Amino acid sequence: MTAAICIVAADAAAKAADVQLLEIRLANGLGGKSYVLMEGTVAEVEAAVAAGVALTKQEGLLIRQVIIPQLHEQMRAKIL
Repeated sequence: MTAAICIVAADAAAKAADVQLLEIRLANGLGGKSYVLMEGTVAEVEAAVAAGVALTKQEGLLIRQVIIPQLHEQMRAKIL
């Protein structure tokens, strides 16, 4: 995703479901790509991701989406 579409997708995700946006990483050190980290129940995150993916697919800019149902605390500490 480009930085601009990432912001739009994160906005759509946050409005579509009861999730908390943890981080929006924009392009810095990612070769112009970006990503969104969010948390909530698995069902809510799936709904939020679906909303964000729908927008990015329209633009042809989605590379991949991944939902991790239960992120290990050590990994969480490294990411955030």
